Amino acid sequence: MKWLGHLKFDPIKPLTESNNIALTYFTNRDLLDKQVQPISYIWDLPEVNKIVKKQVDGGYWVSKKNIENTIQNYSLIETWKQFRFLVEKYEMNKDYQCIERAAEFLFSCQKEEGDIRGFLGNQYTTYYTGAILYLLIKAGYENDLRVEKGIKWLLSMRQDDGGWVGSLVGTLDNVSWTEKIELFTKDKKTLKEWDRTKSLCLNSTGMVIRAFAVHPKYKKSEEARKAALLLKQHFFMENYYSSYKHKDNWLVFQYPFWWNNLISALNSIIQIYPEKDDKDIKKAVNWIIDHQEDTGLWKISYSKIHKNTFTEKTREAQLWITLVICRILKIVLS
Repeated sequence: MKWLGHLKFDPIKPLTESNNIALTYFTNRDLLDKQVQPISYIWDLPEVNKIVKKQVDGGYWVSKKNIENTIQNYSLIETWKQFRFLVEKYEMNKDYQCIERAAEFLFSCQKEEGDIRGFLGNQYTTYYTGAILYLLIKAGYENDLRVEKGIKWLLSMRQDDGGWVGSLVGTLDNVSWTEKIELFTKDKKTLKEWDRTKSLCLNSTGMVIRAFAVHPKYKKSEEARKAALLLKQHFFMENYYSSYKHKDNWLVFQYPFWWNNLISALNSIIQIYPEKDDKDIKKAVNWIIDHQEDTGLWKISYSKIHKNTFTEKTREAQLWITLVICRILKIVLS
């Protein structure tokens, strides 16, 4: 295993000794290339069943939030949150009834234009549409016409530079924060005109290209390549927009993926642009190698502007992030 020789400390030992059945399974399969049981073995774990049992008849998960005077679709938000764990973390797919039912609910939130709407009232959210399409494709819906419709909508929403902004409301000048909040939370008309000459939003672009990175056809498109090249050129840089503007947002990691960060972006970019000798990719990989802990793991945050605490929960998060990082390093360094 050539890639392990680039690391100062062994990440395999803490992963296999974690007593986490799923982590051991994926470590053996993905990092050690060992023969393992079919993936359905993972789907019957208690932590998976705990999520599945909370799904209701409509295929969605119920949010604990019940906020009046807002048109945000909290069932959509909660379903996306849980769908992430089942599809991304435990690799469940549409062969499982739970996933099929959840997918149909998510598709029911797709509008005629192709976007999935409801996260911010009536307003477009390219980043959430991209993040949901990513999961649907991973779940086996890559050939579904509704996914195709969503991808084409994303392509139609690009900025002139080839990237994406999140919500068009964020591009508005001379509009107060209070007015923007009302556009998100009240029954306001969908904003459909915006300044395409403005620069990409790094957070939004990183979330959108996840869908392209896992799509068999669109990962090879010129549009995906252009966006990936643009994003990698901005590693460790400040965002142009107020949301997640500080450059330290690159260094806060979650798995399953949520916001854009160095690990999630690199995971997408190497699937679209698999150039191991690229200087930006090398820069990111070198940073990862240099910041490995002597335990063999990586921290979930290296940010100076975010609160960092260590608990049993963050310890498990470290293990999952380490697995994802090792998957990336195995591809890039082999």
